[in-house]
Amino acid sequence: MSRRAFGILIPEALGPVRMLILAFVATLVLAVVSLFVGVSDVTLATLVSGGLDGRAMEVLLISRIPRTLAVVLAGSALAISGLVMQIIVRNRFVEPSTAGTMESAALGFLVVTIFAPGWPLMAKMVVSALFALAGTALFLRILRYVPLRDILLVPLVGIMLGGVIGAVTTFFGYRFELLASLLAWEVGDFSGVLRGRFELLWFGLAGTILAYISADRLTVAGMGEDFTTNLGVNYKAVMTLGLVIVSLVSAVVLVTVGSIPFLGLIVPNVVSLLIGDNMRRTVPWVAIGGAGFVLACDILGRVIRYPYEIPISVVVGTIGSFIFLYMLLRSKRGAANG
Repeated sequence: MSRRAFGILIPEALGPVRMLILAFVATLVLAVVSLFVGVSDVTLATLVSGGLDGRAMEVLLISRIPRTLAVVLAGSALAISGLVMQIIVRNRFVEPSTAGTMESAALGFLVVTIFAPGWPLMAKMVVSALFALAGTALFLRILRYVPLRDILLVPLVGIMLGGVIGAVTTFFGYRFELLASLLAWEVGDFSGVLRGRFELLWFGLAGTILAYISADRLTVAGMGEDFTTNLGVNYKAVMTLGLVIVSLVSAVVLVTVGSIPFLGLIVPNVVSLLIGDNMRRTVPWVAIGGAGFVLACDILGRVIRYPYEIPISVVVGTIGSFIFLYMLLRSKRGAANG
């Protein structure tokens, strides 16, 4: 027996555990390939001939391994944050880049750069996370006053809110001559990741683990306040936890590598089509899928114009926009047939 998702036949005889192992192995293979893709000559031969003190080993330890770890951590964390946001909002077309969260994080990073440029990166990340939390909470507050007759209105509201916040950010960036820095934050790029400049992304892994631990409560909270309260679960506490996870991940990724659009939208929806909507089951799938998808896009961005590199936000945004349009048309077609 098999079933079709995105035009691909998925054999059900493999079983969910075996499919998850295969997905993990495929992601691991992509990670190994990522270590040997780049301008510098890093191959097994140069690593062996150069020894521990050779240039190839130095590039591997200082650049390639940190970059690959950053890709894996950012991809999995952003995908999980998209899953959490979709459960909180109860809409499949919402993620940090379509809810004003990323734009709010960028505004917070700009504010702290203007008023406290000497603060350490950790403090800037905290401020950025607080702004992301406030922006996401504002998005949820606006949704209460909007008659949501169509599921597409929710991401439209988020995109409009993000546009307003982005305009404010651009204005102050221009006013304080920080447009170049602002552009660097908003364009996701792993080319500048080196050892000592990606460690904040481990907070993203912490957010992923926290989402897995809280999966059942988040699932219940996604069914509505009345239903959650009747089951004896503190609805506001669970919603706050979900917002903290999304805001922390968004701020960490923005501060470290910049914005990566559509990732939190694509991966959870594809996983949902493949294995269903049980969050406890989907969290590992979404984490591995996010890491694998960003690894593939990062490798593609490095080889398509070799020796030059296309930023990860451009590659993911291009592929993600096509998948997003496909999902929109698919949902419209399903609604028409229904």
